[in-house]
Amino acid sequence: MTMHEVSRLSRHCGSGPPLDVAAWRRCRLLEAGFPAGLADSVAADRGFDLHLLLELVDRGCPPELAVRILSPLPRAEAP
Repeated sequence: MTMHEVSRLSRHCGSGPPLDVAAWRRCRLLEAGFPAGLADSVAADRGFDLHLLLELVDRGCPPELAVRILSPLPRAEAP
């Protein structure tokens, strides 16, 4: 990531920590190289383990594939 990209992300995410969890998650995903739309949807879904997603991406997994691998299973409806 270039310094220009880091600077742009810092401005977008603010100089201090975001005030809510979804905003913090979105910032971490953007910093890891997730496209904005994917970062938005994953940040809002607490079914995703953010740390595991970032670990996969750090190991070279494309963000889209990491999301597919770690997508939460749908919950079974009670009878």
